[in-house]
Amino acid sequence: MFVVAGESLIDLVAKPRSDGPLEMGAHQGGSPYNCAIALAKLGQSAGFLCPISRDTFGDLLMGPLEKAGVVPLVKQRSDCNTTLAVVTRNAKGLPAYAFYRQGTAERDISRKKLLAALPEKIDLFQIGGFLPIEPDDAEIWLDVVKSVAQRGAVLSIDPNVRPSLISDFAGYKKRLGAFLDLAHIVKVSDEDLAALDPGKSVDEHAQDLLARPNVELVVVTLGEDGSRAFTASGQARASVHRPEKFGDTVGAGDSLMAGILTALSDRGALEKDRIGTLDADALEAVLTFGAVTAGLNCGHIGCNPPTRAEVEAALARI
Repeated sequence: MFVVAGESLIDLVAKPRSDGPLEMGAHQGGSPYNCAIALAKLGQSAGFLCPISRDTFGDLLMGPLEKAGVVPLVKQRSDCNTTLAVVTRNAKGLPAYAFYRQGTAERDISRKKLLAALPEKIDLFQIGGFLPIEPDDAEIWLDVVKSVAQRGAVLSIDPNVRPSLISDFAGYKKRLGAFLDLAHIVKVSDEDLAALDPGKSVDEHAQDLLARPNVELVVVTLGEDGSRAFTASGQARASVHRPEKFGDTVGAGDSLMAGILTALSDRGALEKDRIGTLDADALEAVLTFGAVTAGLNCGHIGCNPPTRAEVEAALARI
C-alpha cells in the first residue's frame, strides 16, 4: 500500500463580488488528501492517514476518497471540526489563504491512534506539508515516520511551505529538517525553496537536499517552466503538459507527485538505493509521466486528477 499522511481540509473560495454579500464555495482540499486520491486514480492501492471530522465538511471530504478507492486508515471519525482554508484573491487575481485549524480534526492525533491505523505492509509513505508546523504535532508525526522507516518503507515528502501558517520560521525549518533527513524522495516547488532560503539557486538547494542522510531524488517544480529532477546519477527537465482546455492549477503539484511515484513504481525503481541510480533518460521519463498527470488535472476546475488510462492516452499522443 502507498500511504499518504497529512492534512485534509476544506477550501472556502470567495466568489467574485461587487456590492453584495460575500459568497463562498466549499471545495475539498489538502495536499496529502489530493495526492492520495491521485495515487488511487492512477491504480495504486492508497491509504490516507488523517482523522476526518463527523461534521458536514467531513462528509464532503469522505466522498471523493470513497469514489477513488482510497482507504481512510483512521476509521473512527473525529468529533472536532474540519480545518478550513479561506481563499480570496488580490487585485492581480493571485490567491491569498487564511487557515483555521486550531483544535480541528486533522490535528486530533496521538501516537497510539496513528500507529494503530497503519497497515501491516507499507511500500511507500508520503508525508505532507502541515506535519512540521506545530511543535507538538511534529513530535508525534516524527515518531510515526521513524516507525515506518524502521519497517523499510520508502519515504517521500512534499513540504508545501506555508509561511502564513508559521509563527516561528526558524523552529519550523529545524523541524522540517528532521523529516527531510528521513526522506528518500523530496518534491518541492521553487516557491518553497525561495521561502526556505532565497539566497540559494535551485541547483544549490537540490545538491544540499541530496547531501542529507537518505535523500536519493529531488524534484523541483517551476510553475510555467516545468519541472527538474536530480539524483547522484543524473539530472533531467520536463516541460508542463498543457490540457486541451485549461481549468486551474489546483492540485497540480499533488497530481505531479502521484505521477512521479507511480512512474517510479512502474520502473521497479521505488526502492531504497535504486532511486538514486536513475540517470537522465530515466528521470526525464518519470518527470514526463508526472507532468502529464499534472497537466490533465489542470484541465478541470479544482483538483480532479486523471485516471491511469487518461494519462497513458495522453502520453501516446506526445
